[in-house]
Amino acid sequence: MILNESYSNVVTEAKVVYARRGRSVTTKFRCTVGPRKGRVVASPAQCSRPIDLKKRFVLRKTRAAKGSRMMKKAQRTKRVNPQSRIVRQLNKARR
Repeated sequence: MILNESYSNVVTEAKVVYARRGRSVTTKFRCTVGPRKGRVVASPAQCSRPIDLKKRFVLRKTRAAKGSRMMKKAQRTKRVNPQSRIVRQLNKARR
């Protein structure tokens, strides 16, 4: 896969990873610095943006109520969905 210059000069801020986007597999970035450290984002510029606290608290409530259900559904998707399996293999090969 060929990366253009904008990706290669930003290597210190984020690592390139593969992720699902709808029914397709795309390249995304895992933040290595900033308030979103460890999170997968669409562009490296998002790593330094501030966190939206309203969204954070809404997700915290949702996970408190439906966390185990969300976890089981996510595990099933990662095990069954063809795109998820492709993403897992691609990211394993990048290590």
